[in-house]
Amino acid sequence: MNQLLLKRRYVSVALTLMLVSLVISGCKEQSLAQTTAVLPALTQALPPPQPAAYNLSTAIAKVAQTAIPAVVHIEVTQRSEVNNSMLPFENDPFFHFFFNGPHMPRKFKQEMKGIGSGILMDAQGHILTNNHVAGGASEIQVTLADGRHYSAKVVGTDPKTDLAVIKIQESDRLSHLTFGDSDKVGVGEWVVAIGAPRGLDQTVTQGIISAKHRTGISDPSSYQDFLQTDAPINPGNSGGPLLNLEGEVIGINAAIATDSGGSEGIGFAIPSNMAVKIADTLIAHGKVERGWLGVNISDLKPDTTKSIGLPSNNGALVADIVKGSPAAEAGLKRGDVVLSYQDKPVADSSALRNAVADTPAGQQAKMIIWRDKRRQELVVKIGSMEDAVRTLVASVDDRLGVTVRPITPKEDEKYSIDPGEGVALATVSPKGIFGQVGLEPKDFILQVNGQTIKGVDGFAELLSSLPAKQPLVVLAMDHRSGQSGYMQMMLN
Repeated sequence: MNQLLLKRRYVSVALTLMLVSLVISGCKEQSLAQTTAVLPALTQALPPPQPAAYNLSTAIAKVAQTAIPAVVHIEVTQRSEVNNSMLPFENDPFFHFFFNGPHMPRKFKQEMKGIGSGILMDAQGHILTNNHVAGGASEIQVTLADGRHYSAKVVGTDPKTDLAVIKIQESDRLSHLTFGDSDKVGVGEWVVAIGAPRGLDQTVTQGIISAKHRTGISDPSSYQDFLQTDAPINPGNSGGPLLNLEGEVIGINAAIATDSGGSEGIGFAIPSNMAVKIADTLIAHGKVERGWLGVNISDLKPDTTKSIGLPSNNGALVADIVKGSPAAEAGLKRGDVVLSYQDKPVADSSALRNAVADTPAGQQAKMIIWRDKRRQELVVKIGSMEDAVRTLVASVDDRLGVTVRPITPKEDEKYSIDPGEGVALATVSPKGIFGQVGLEPKDFILQVNGQTIKGVDGFAELLSSLPAKQPLVVLAMDHRSGQSGYMQMMLN
């Protein structure tokens, strides 16, 4: 029994005794009326009754009992071919003398295995997990809590949010979890993580929400809005649920910050609101379509806020605009600060980026911006990622003096390049920065500033996001010899 309830009962008993005493002692009617008039005032002085607090020992046990049947263990096998590290020495006489191997295979077959966790979303067998668990897998095996095994197929993946949906076939209805509203989760609330850390199935850990809206945790080009938790998360937990004490999924465990490789109390989960939206899209369409604005944005700094007369640090600063983009056509300018988007306040650049991505292509979007020390309204027609690729490729031509194309499967095989990685140079202007360092048509670009290039759109998106007058370190491969090396240049 809590103290508030004891206090209420004490006051009730005291007032009752007072009334009985007055009646017994023959007090006047007026005195009795005065005393009873005090009752409402004393009662109103007490705060309203509150719901009983959770008993953690039973609440966590109840969440575990309910959720474990819908949490699965995932084993993946990824088969690939890797470059032969000895290949560059194939024509070296020293190599021939010692190894007597004139003909070396260009590639070796490699098989890698990994583990993770997943969440049964519905009775039909759709499982939500991380892209880094299931993406690129050649074979996926799923084990339920009761020991049943299934082969799973990929429904769709979204590397930008590190989410994936896979599916198993089962005629009987399957246990599945309910998703909660991650926006309503507060810092300090208790949460429960379930998964298979280090392959130990059905492991339950507990902690609290340490922070919300964490960004910049992994790939800066991805869409991030992480929940941070101190619930122990280890390798194998990826893709498993982070649950509130109601047993609702409020996050998908995805990453940890660690020096040791294990849990150090800093874990990150993808909010359920983002995860459900992406999962539903993957189930319906197999891929995620995102809106495109065509701006390079950054967070505000106190000095900038003060210099432009903005009363707070909230908003997204427009650092650059892609020529011919929806932002340019709407009249957005460098130096503008986006304060709200579709009538919702913009906290920072990440919030605007995520909001634009969630907007269907072709839709009109209203923005409130800060320009010339006053609020102004703009309406922009959001573009598609196909529009983005075409426009960005054109902008790359302007900045670098090159046009690019995908690398063909024959070129992948001939030059031992991983499928989907890198771009081939289609045209090279001698006056452009790539031409000035000696690159030619048919050469390949594999990395820029340490980031692996993921096709034409990845190359265009990366280059368009880099500010002017920045050094570039490019990993290029010569199409004649197949030799690769790093080249440094200055971006226009």
